[in-house]
Amino acid sequence: MTYPTAPWKLEGYAIQTLHLVDIKQAVPFVPSELEIVSLLPGKTLAGTYVSSYEAGSLLEYNELIVFPAFVRYQGYIGVWISHIYVDNEDSVAGGREIWGLPKEIAEFSGDNHGKVSVKQNQRELYQLSYKKDLLSLSTWWQQEFKGNAFGGLGSELLYFQNNFKSQISLLKANLEIPQHSPFASLHLGQPWLTVKLQKLELLAGVPKLLGNEVINLSYN
Repeated sequence: MTYPTAPWKLEGYAIQTLHLVDIKQAVPFVPSELEIVSLLPGKTLAGTYVSSYEAGSLLEYNELIVFPAFVRYQGYIGVWISHIYVDNEDSVAGGREIWGLPKEIAEFSGDNHGKVSVKQNQRELYQLSYKKDLLSLSTWWQQEFKGNAFGGLGSELLYFQNNFKSQISLLKANLEIPQHSPFASLHLGQPWLTVKLQKLELLAGVPKLLGNEVINLSYN
């Protein structure tokens, strides 16, 4: 399997949902060595990120990321990525071997105009329906922001920064997670905030090794 070295430059669009979930529901999805950050009493911030990386990207593929919590480790803060699905084998290999992410192959359907569905072995994992919020003010310029995340490669804890540039608009969204989905017990519910990242330019950064023998993960 061949894949590009980090950093990866990706272009396309994405939909980000944010949810407040009970910390006790997030705990089973987060290694015990990481401290879950509380945003409200007993609550942490979780979310999903579904994207399509198109022409102009280092690799072209679709992706679904699920993060159950914001976490802290020795002064570093970011999201812990518990589930991640793509439809490109090179992306699977690179994600696992560079960033320590548990990427799996899945099937994506839908479009850029209102619906996306993710299935694995013909079983639906995730379905998001959305439309533009009439009260939303879409920006006509590209905002720049950063997102920090943790990955676990074997027993090593990795930390990396993603740099984003995108037009941002608010959406109204309905999220459906079937009971058989691997992350159903996180009980995401309906998002309290959904944004669309249009004309997205993403730079997935080179990971930094934070520690050895910190976590114990096994990927199928």
